[in-house]
Parts: sequence; structure tokens; C-alpha cells
Amino acid sequence: MRKRKVLIEWDVRNEIDNAIMERMQTAADLCLNCENVKIPCAVTVCLCDDAMIADINRQYRGIDRSTDVLSFPSVNYPEGKTAGDSEALLRQEYDDEYDAAFLGDLFISVPHLIAQAQEYGHTVKREAVYLLVHGICHLMGYDHIEEADKERMRAMEEKILAAASVSREEHDAADDQLLLSKAREAMTRSYSPYSSYPVGAALHSTDGRIFTGCNVENASFGLTNCAERTAVFKAVSEGVRSFDMLAIAAKTKAWPCGACRQVLNEFAPDLRILVTWDDHVEEKTLKELLPEGFGPHSMEH
Repeated sequence: MRKRKVLIEWDVRNEIDNAIMERMQTAADLCLNCENVKIPCAVTVCLCDDAMIADINRQYRGIDRSTDVLSFPSVNYPEGKTAGDSEALLRQEYDDEYDAAFLGDLFISVPHLIAQAQEYGHTVKREAVYLLVHGICHLMGYDHIEEADKERMRAMEEKILAAASVSREEHDAADDQLLLSKAREAMTRSYSPYSSYPVGAALHSTDGRIFTGCNVENASFGLTNCAERTAVFKAVSEGVRSFDMLAIAAKTKAWPCGACRQVLNEFAPDLRILVTWDDHVEEKTLKELLPEGFGPHSMEH
């Protein structure tokens, strides 16, 4: 197993997908690589909600609102110096509990990062990794108050994100493959004795979770439920109502039926949809499949 260079002590108050946390850990390790820090370091990361981060923001910064990430460095770097220039200072912060130099504490609001990912049009994973990298850069002595400092910090952030293979434009190919695999797996659980046409669906929520579904037929044909709606209803029953991607697997190319398009439009009008059959994959958006769709926004006065 690869040795961790940054020990992260997680305090998870708002859950996020484990795969995203793994990617954050990898990016944390790369922070030290890119900064050329040669000794092990440790940080605490609290994944919290908007209320908690707003309270901390008010208490420690006198700003009465929520934000995405807050950083509390433990190292007081000389002006113009960062962690890579300050090994002796880092060694002074050695903590027996972590067996590493303690860099400080980070607080990240999960609802805030999800909202920002939607606003900026990239993945939750990309936003989560960026906020962690931004926070660790602060813990390593970077700042963005002055324009020159801002450029320097931004250059380091971009260097780390590039090393972690995280881009603004990414639709993570690994995410697509995972979702397609989940849809194919769900297809094997189909109950379709009347049509002999199994369908599986995998729905990706904006907090990184995946909900699967299959078609469930009935001797009274009208009671049959499609795989897509099974996945949606499962997610909503778990309290999840925000989605960014859906994968569907069937024997032939099978875009969602009209009823499923309408249900999907209720929660995710900007949804990406992948369909797979045999070795084929095609992609459309829900807006392409349901142009001028009627949804909650249609009832706004």
C-alpha cells in the first residue's frame, strides 16, 4: 500500500462518497509533493454543514455567513515563505499523536461545495478536491489577499490539481465507467417475466452517491415500474433529490420512456444520460430528450 504523506484526521458530520474522500487524500499527498515538503504532515478535516461553518466564520472571523472552506494554520510562516522553505518550522510542529508535523485544521461545508459544483458546472469530486487543495495551500503558508500572493497561490493550486488529474471540464471517465457498470449489474436483478426485456439503471447524486434500480413487471401490466423510476424513488426515499448523471443498461439502445423523462425532470432537468447495450454507449441530456419539459419551475409565478 502507498504510504500516506499527509495524515488526514476526518471529522465527517456531513457524509460524502468514499471515492471522493479517497481522491481528496491523494490530492493532499500531492500538495506536499508539489510543495517539496519532505517530512510527513497531518491535518484535520471536518466535513460539516452550512450552519456549522457559518458559526465558526462568525466566531473566529467576525463574518456572519456560511462559506465553502475555512483554514486554521498552526505554523506561523515568515513573510514570503511557505512550507517548502520552512522544514525547521515544520519540525517544531511535530505532534506525537500523529507522528507528523501538524499543519492545522480545515472545515469544508458539504452543502456549499455541492451547490458550487452545480453552479460552476463541474463534478462534486472536482469541487471537493479543489477546496481541500485550497485549504491545505493556506495551511502551507499561501494566501490570496494581495494580487501577487493570489497569483502565486493560484499557480500552486493548478500545479497540484494537474498532478491529481483534476480539471474544471472533467466528466470523469472513471465515474462514467463506474455508473455504467452499476447499471449493467442492476440489469441482472430485473424482474421481467412478461417482456423478457431486462433494464438496469444507476443514478448519480450530486453528493456522490449512486442509487440503482431495475424494471419490476407485474401480471397487471399497468403496475410495472421502469428501472429509472425505481432508482429515482429509491434515492428520494433516502432523502436525496439532486442528481447529475444517469446510466441505463438494456439489450438494445433504450432511452427513458416518457413517464421516466417526466419524473427525472422533476429533480434533475440538466441530467446527463448514458445508455449502454452490448459494447455501445451513447450520451444525451434530459433537455434533449424532453425539450420544453414541464417541471416545478413551470408553476412559479
